[in-house]
Amino acid sequence: VTGVQTCALPILNIDASTGWLRGVRRFVSPNFDDRPPGVELGLIVVHGISLPPGQFGNGWIERFFANDLPPSEHPYFATIAELEVSAHMLVARDGALTQFVPFHKRAWHAGRSAHCGRTACNDFSVGIELEGTDDLPYAKPQYRSLASLILALRRAYPSLRTAEVVGHSDIAPGRKTDPGPAFDWAELGRQLGSLPSRVAT
Repeated sequence: VTGVQTCALPILNIDASTGWLRGVRRFVSPNFDDRPPGVELGLIVVHGISLPPGQFGNGWIERFFANDLPPSEHPYFATIAELEVSAHMLVARDGALTQFVPFHKRAWHAGRSAHCGRTACNDFSVGIELEGTDDLPYAKPQYRSLASLILALRRAYPSLRTAEVVGHSDIAPGRKTDPGPAFDWAELGRQLGSLPSRVAT
């Protein structure tokens, strides 16, 4: 992206041969598979998640993506424990990064979705979860880590250099609301040095 300023952001590096971000925590999810042959990365999707809703920093997200969420621990868990989902990355409230799926593999994050006439966005997107809720402000360190991650993805994968950054709600309107009105797209733009492209909601 022309004019992106990276001097104030941590520099992250992705090993494009393995799809792993160097130097961050890994918690490998079984919920991924191969992308369709010949499909290039072309979209970055921002999500919001908290388990139980509105609670942070307890490790339940990792267990959810590992198919190890105990239904008896919370009433909400009983409604989602059988789901098999994942994302490529999680950005915790303090900005810490955890990777679940290599970027060149297909994580199961978008569900029924469409972007610019293309359906099944999992096929060609990277899914990034932010620990948060639709109506509670996301933390400043999360924007810094997210911006650093977006820049790293654009360096590692040429097909992402002009790709849009959108919310889950943009590709699944009416079905999903995250990252919600609490997500500050202008702040992400400031961190990147220019406002990222986004489908209008």
